[in-house]
Amino acid sequence: MARLFGLIGNRADLGGRVLAHEADALRVRSTAAASPGWGIGLYQGGEVLMRRRPMDDRAEIDIAKVAGDVRADLLIGHVRSATVGSLRTENTHPFRYRQWLYAQTGTVTQFEGMRERLIASVPEFLRSGIRGETDAEVLFHVFLSFLHDRNRLTEALVEHGAIRDALRASLAVVDGMSAELGAAPGALNILVSNGDALVAVHRSASMRYRVFQGREDADALIGDDAPRARRPAELGRMRFVLLASDFDDAPPARWREVPDNAVVTLTRDAEPSVEAL
Repeated sequence: MARLFGLIGNRADLGGRVLAHEADALRVRSTAAASPGWGIGLYQGGEVLMRRRPMDDRAEIDIAKVAGDVRADLLIGHVRSATVGSLRTENTHPFRYRQWLYAQTGTVTQFEGMRERLIASVPEFLRSGIRGETDAEVLFHVFLSFLHDRNRLTEALVEHGAIRDALRASLAVVDGMSAELGAAPGALNILVSNGDALVAVHRSASMRYRVFQGREDADALIGDDAPRARRPAELGRMRFVLLASDFDDAPPARWREVPDNAVVTLTRDAEPSVEAL
C-alpha cells in the first residue's frame, strides 16, 4: 500500500488533467491494518509548494482528487504506508531542501544500525534540517551532501548527469553499510527533482511511465473544454510524462515499463532517458 509518482510537462494548466486521466492507475486502496498518509510537492511560479497529510482514513486515496486542482508542470507525489517513523508531517514525503524535492518507497535495510553513521556523514548545515525519523529523509540528505561536494547544491540548473551521479553515490554508501551489517541492498524506488528535471531510480516494485504528446492526447485531456480546444497550435506542442511505481494493479499497456536497476531522467522537451543504475 504505497505509491510514488511524478509528473513533468510544458503546460501547467493541464497537469491536474493528466493525473485525472490516469486516476485508476494511480489510485491507492487502504487496508484494515493501516491508514496511509500522502504528500505532494510541486513547482508553481518559481515557488516550491507542499501539501502533506500524515494520515488519511479514507478507503482509498484518489490521486486525481487530492491533486486535481494543481496548476503545475512538475510535481512529485507519494502515498505512504509507514515502515520507518511515526505518522506525522515530518515523516511524510516528499521532503524538501530549497528547490530540491525527494520521495521514495521501500526501506533501507538495517537502517537503525547505520542511522547515526549516515547522519554523521552529512555536513552540519544540512544535518540540522533532518526533522523526522525516516530512512528516506536521511538518504535525501546524503544525496544533498554529494551535490554539495560537487558545488551543485544551490545552483538553479544542475547537469542531469550530476544528479544521477549523486544518487548512485548515495546508494553506494547505504548499500556498503548494509553489506557490513550482513544485509542485501534495500529495494527502493526514488524520485528527486530541482524543478528542472525529474530523476527516478528503480530498484523495487514495478515502475512505469506514460507519455502524453501532441494534439490527439491533448484532446483526450481537454475533452469539452472549448476555450482550450480553440488553440490547436499550442495543443500540438503539449507534452507530459507521468511516471509511477508500486502499482496495486498493472496499469494499461500504454504505460512503458522501466527495467530493474535503472535510472530514468525526464525533462519537459525530450524523450525519457533510461540507463543502467
